[in-house]
Amino acid sequence: MAKRDLDIVLYGATGFVGTLTARYLAGRTDGLRVALAGRSRERLERLRAELGTSAEEWEVIEVHAHDSGGLRVLAGRTKVLATTVGPYAVHGKDVVRACAETGTHYADLTGEVLFVRWSVHEVGPVAEASGARIVHACGYDSVPSDLGVLLLARRAAADGAGTLGDTVLAVKSAKGGFSGGTVHSARNQAIVAAQDPAARRVLSDPHALSPRRQDEPKGGPRRSTGLPGLLRKLVPVDRDPQTGRWNGPFVMAGFNTRIVRLSNTLTQWSYGRDLRYREVVDFGSGPLSPLLAGGMAIGLAGGLAGLSWGPTRAVLDRVLPKPGEGPSEAQMAAGRFRMEIRSTTTTGAKYVATVAAPFDPGYSGTAVMLGESVLSLLQDGDRLPDRAGVLTPATALGDVLVKRLRDQGFTLEVERLT
Repeated sequence: MAKRDLDIVLYGATGFVGTLTARYLAGRTDGLRVALAGRSRERLERLRAELGTSAEEWEVIEVHAHDSGGLRVLAGRTKVLATTVGPYAVHGKDVVRACAETGTHYADLTGEVLFVRWSVHEVGPVAEASGARIVHACGYDSVPSDLGVLLLARRAAADGAGTLGDTVLAVKSAKGGFSGGTVHSARNQAIVAAQDPAARRVLSDPHALSPRRQDEPKGGPRRSTGLPGLLRKLVPVDRDPQTGRWNGPFVMAGFNTRIVRLSNTLTQWSYGRDLRYREVVDFGSGPLSPLLAGGMAIGLAGGLAGLSWGPTRAVLDRVLPKPGEGPSEAQMAAGRFRMEIRSTTTTGAKYVATVAAPFDPGYSGTAVMLGESVLSLLQDGDRLPDRAGVLTPATALGDVLVKRLRDQGFTLEVERLT
């Protein structure tokens, strides 16, 4: 590391979220050696000029996502590499492998179960040997979920209140959009799942990311009731018996829940062998709440089915955002999100964690989360958990990232209820 001539490489810098991350880093990297990398030198140079004097000394490096030799040279020059180039299962494997082989710390924004599973098994042992921290899911997927549950488990342990049992993240409010890159990644994973029964089995496994699958506890999260009979089986909607509020499915739960479970595994099940974790959207307790929650469930199921089938996918491709597309500055400025994670421990104690920020979750907020993850990997080595290999935000960065995000206006706090 000491002989490397770059501190940070941002790969995919000219994409929409990549550009937001570059802007964020430009205000936080005074004196650091930074490079912008991607497949078009012309676009990279244009971005560097737009960033102003703070980035005028930054290097631009043209390299394709499938140029394994060029990526290995690139990774070998820098201490940390961050990538925003997805779908990661298509364009990310050579990038993460290059970092693992050269001992270069790595961060990305993936929300793809199949890619992270591949990384755990194919890249993990190489990264452990080289000392590289490979940190997936450093944006809205899955920093709020991962750090929120980490804080709950830490607080319960400090109180001597046992380990986590039933734990539910509820999205209380969110204003913002999904990037074209996120949609494209979901599209690619839906196509693979439609064609490959083995991929479908992986996606249905709550512990799909675990490197110790045979040691995982049995059973999944418990759902409350709320809909009658057959309808309850067909529509994933439930009513919280304690609050009377209706919950519908959260589009990112399929990935986030597996990242949280991986964090539990990587820490020797420190959150608890009885952890049952799920994520929902809170639709309130009004008379229309179950209809709204049901509408969300049907819409998500229909969207996934549409992306899986060629004719409907062609129609959706005309209306969904394209890679590189995103909202206006004004729309992002109005963005925000707030989540609550409620847990009952093995001793019966009840806690709630709140994770919130005054940022568009998928855009400006994700740029902050990725940017601070990169800076933490670069600057906080002595204070980070002593781990290498394929990691999660909680297991790689933990309390250090919590503090960094609080300093940037994020709320991350835990309250004991009983």
